[in-house]
Amino acid sequence: MNYFCAMRIDILTVVPQLLEGPFSHSILKRAQDKGLTEIHVHNIRDYSLQKQKQVDDYQYGGGAGMVMCIEPIVRVIDKLKAERAYSEIIYMTPDGEVLDQSMANQLSLGGNIIILCGHYKGVDERIREHYITKEISIGSYVLSGGELAAAVLVDSIVRLIPGVLNDETSALTDSFQDNLLSPPVYTRPEEYNGWRVPEVLLSGNPALVEKWREEQALQRTKDRRPDLLSNE
Repeated sequence: MNYFCAMRIDILTVVPQLLEGPFSHSILKRAQDKGLTEIHVHNIRDYSLQKQKQVDDYQYGGGAGMVMCIEPIVRVIDKLKAERAYSEIIYMTPDGEVLDQSMANQLSLGGNIIILCGHYKGVDERIREHYITKEISIGSYVLSGGELAAAVLVDSIVRLIPGVLNDETSALTDSFQDNLLSPPVYTRPEEYNGWRVPEVLLSGNPALVEKWREEQALQRTKDRRPDLLSNE
């Protein structure tokens, strides 16, 4: 008997149209078609009781920028939590913990997750205090909203789920696994414009190839991202 249960990802947003493309093509689409994950996008406006479906308001104390209201966000989260268990409720925000490969690995092994996309000036702080279990940033810069950041997060997680990639060992050799960048890669033809593929890759000797790749990965990391080695 198969007890496999696909990871479910629920994304809460005020601009669901921004997420139509990323989940309708390539690896993320195949993962859903295979039944390995479910991705559901929820329009927070559908949970507003305001006549105009308003989901933002002025901030207390004054200042520029609108704030996402607490009520519609609470309604959608409470509805989802009443239907199933979630291992994380994530808020995409520039001041969150920066996403890295280790975090993606960890999240891919967990259960269902909810992702709240920030917009405007952000969300009412009480949401962060009482509902959010993890806050994630994809870098030290500000986007117009959390939707694109959420798509990046979902892609980084879903591709690690067993069965999603045709070759499951591919993810194990990605950059940042073991705190190293990936080594150079080549394909046919062997020579182009006088530029040749390294002879070791044509040797047919797996041990030599693996040793070369390890050396190249280490050197590339030293040259381009020495900070990764300092974290070891």
